[in-house]
Amino acid sequence: MSDNFQVAIAVAIFLVTYAVIISEKIHRTIISLVGAMLMILFGIISHETALEVIDLNVIGLLVGMMLLVGITKESGVFEYIAVTIAKISRGRPIPILVALSMLTALASGLLDNVTMVLLIVPVTISIARLLDISPVPFVIAEVLLSNIGGAATLIGDPPNMMIGSAASLSFLDFLVNLGPILFIIAFAVIGMLVLIFRRQLTVTDAKRQQLMKIDAARQIKDQPLAEKSLLILALVAVGFVTHQFLHLESATIAMSGAALLLIIVRPDIERVFHHVEWPVIFFFVGLFILVGSLEVVGVIEWIAVRVVSLTGGELLPSGLAILWVSAIVSAFVDNIPFTATMIPIINEIGQLTALSSLDPLWWCLSLGVCLGGNGTIVGASANVVAIGMLEDNDIHVSFLRFMAIGFPLTILALVLSSVYLYFLYLT
Repeated sequence: MSDNFQVAIAVAIFLVTYAVIISEKIHRTIISLVGAMLMILFGIISHETALEVIDLNVIGLLVGMMLLVGITKESGVFEYIAVTIAKISRGRPIPILVALSMLTALASGLLDNVTMVLLIVPVTISIARLLDISPVPFVIAEVLLSNIGGAATLIGDPPNMMIGSAASLSFLDFLVNLGPILFIIAFAVIGMLVLIFRRQLTVTDAKRQQLMKIDAARQIKDQPLAEKSLLILALVAVGFVTHQFLHLESATIAMSGAALLLIIVRPDIERVFHHVEWPVIFFFVGLFILVGSLEVVGVIEWIAVRVVSLTGGELLPSGLAILWVSAIVSAFVDNIPFTATMIPIINEIGQLTALSSLDPLWWCLSLGVCLGGNGTIVGASANVVAIGMLEDNDIHVSFLRFMAIGFPLTILALVLSSVYLYFLYLT
């Protein structure tokens, strides 16, 4: 099979797979696995390479945190937190949305966006049930803000970890250079979300009064389990914050926490593993192989090199091109392989040009790949996990509905980022 034919087949399989995902005629997990198997059957990617491109760190992180959250949920602690937050906000949906969104953004920078979504969505669904309203506006807001908050630190999003390692950038470097613009973007996005969802964020006075009468403490079903679960979650959170110093992957920390809680609690193991969102896990397996196939045949590298070659290596056009193309591509394919492809290209720019520092280009790449994840459901791991958790509660959010909200807000974030980068780094 010729190289050109392989590229054509790989692109065709990828585009058809995405078209079916968008159409929702077939469940996205099924079609992602079908697409992945076609890549292997047509010889686009070997069986061995297909196994290698599956990011086991992401898979391990997801499974470990799903087990931790599943066990913790049985204690009633999420219902307790939900009632407490709802009562502090006097049962008013808009203040609740703002509070949950900001909490998600801040915590996503200290943990990571997937972990925060796994923790906050059960609380959100409980609050929505208390108020008898849809949890969808809250969950979409949390997903978008988790990706924005995760972009602010070295450990908030996997691409930042890769960039930090390649460019010797610290936790503080990311926070100081990207924190200000992401703070502005967060407030802008929350404001737009309130405008978009304001008609859905209404609650009757009767429901609010009913809520205020609920005793939060009575929501705890198993006090010892709640205490043990929260202790392990706190240890895992510390592990996430310090994992670069411990030289441990986030998956190792999450799985270690899950194993420790399992041995302490000794739950019904069959029931516990029902808490793992297996359709989400296998969707990621298929997606990794699909994107890995494009990487193997050189499609992702071709896009990256083509964009950079058009800019002539000049700082301003190179920076803006990296920002916008990274964001658009990352809305539709996983941002990890794209980041891996762009890192050596940016280093090459440094060798071929007289740029005094490559830091501005690293900030452009980080903002592009992290913010681009808000464009579609499949743009970031946190998106897929959150929508999967809604579906587990019989609440459906279509690909197009998410994109209709996420993509315009991504463009807004990119415009604000472009202005910020232009005045501080690209001139």
